[in-house]
Amino acid sequence: MEQTLLLTPGPTPIPPQVSSRMSEGMIGHRSNDFNHLMENIQPKLKTLLGTKDSVAILSSSGTSALEAAMVNLVKPDESIVIIVSGAFGDRFKNIAGTYPFDVHVYDVEWGEAADPKKFKDFLNEKKNIKAVFSQSCETSTAVIHPLNALGKAVKSYNEETLFIVDGVSIVGGMEFDMEKDNIDCLVTGSQKALMLPPGIAFVAMNETARQKSADNDLPRFYLDINRYFKALDDQSTPFTPAVSLIQGLERVLEIYEEDGVESVFERHVKMRDMLRAGLRALDLEMLVADEYASPTVTAFKSDEDELKVIKDKLKNDHQITIAGGQKELKGKILRIGHMGYMFPHDMIRVLAALEAVLSDYRNEKYYGKALAAAQEEYYGKL
Repeated sequence: MEQTLLLTPGPTPIPPQVSSRMSEGMIGHRSNDFNHLMENIQPKLKTLLGTKDSVAILSSSGTSALEAAMVNLVKPDESIVIIVSGAFGDRFKNIAGTYPFDVHVYDVEWGEAADPKKFKDFLNEKKNIKAVFSQSCETSTAVIHPLNALGKAVKSYNEETLFIVDGVSIVGGMEFDMEKDNIDCLVTGSQKALMLPPGIAFVAMNETARQKSADNDLPRFYLDINRYFKALDDQSTPFTPAVSLIQGLERVLEIYEEDGVESVFERHVKMRDMLRAGLRALDLEMLVADEYASPTVTAFKSDEDELKVIKDKLKNDHQITIAGGQKELKGKILRIGHMGYMFPHDMIRVLAALEAVLSDYRNEKYYGKALAAAQEEYYGKL
């Protein structure tokens, strides 16, 4: 009878008031009601993505936004660089491989952040790079890249080279400033820190990127971002939108405004720090160094047998769902999401459950150790 707790790095729990808004009833997507809804959303959406420009809304998954960024901002045969530090950087690479682009991959060891100096040296060895693609948070490893330094490296290479960032697992959980970080295009999805079901994606572009997209003759239809920005002039969408999800988005953005975006970002940092302190007290090793630890997802290491016991026992005995590793990290890490509709008390619950699981599995008493470390981190060291 215990309430289930979903602590995956997406999809994430949905606030009841958001579910309620989504169930209020359908409105026509070519009506004044929908136009008014879209008009209300834009200012608050711009704040979360850290842009002064309009944000396009696609009724599709986050991957569609990744592909949209690529097919709109890269012309056939142009040279691009993709930073690959995990499964979602690899997805960017796979998307690029579908199209007639000249793709260069900058590989980073999984669990580590891109080194701006080394990346700058790598970039300077290449000729005529038109765009650089990176994650902000690599969901599969829980690392955040130093976007500001990477953005500077891109623009020092060539002011006209575009810097395109996947923010799917972190927009809404960390502050963004596209202009300060030299980001020309930022994309994200609905099902993570934005506290919505999967089904809508977002693309923010500055004027430079918008112009590149307008000039690009690479064929595309549904993912032609120019259609979306043109429709926004009339507070509309070019194709049938996921109306209920956009109604829910309006409520999500109201919640961010009511709570204060700064306090929401601070809550995410506190949850990260609590969780990492508690996990270390359980003799579990972090995959990512503190400096580059994401405020929205945490990854820890152990041997494969122990990781399987932890994941299975959390779900079966404690009704808590977390995520395993992906691709080359499968069987080597577990990941705990702490984004969106999650709070410090949720970290206490999962840590208490981990104390019980590991005390039983290791035949060693861990009771109270993780909780004490997490509470000390949250309330302040004595």
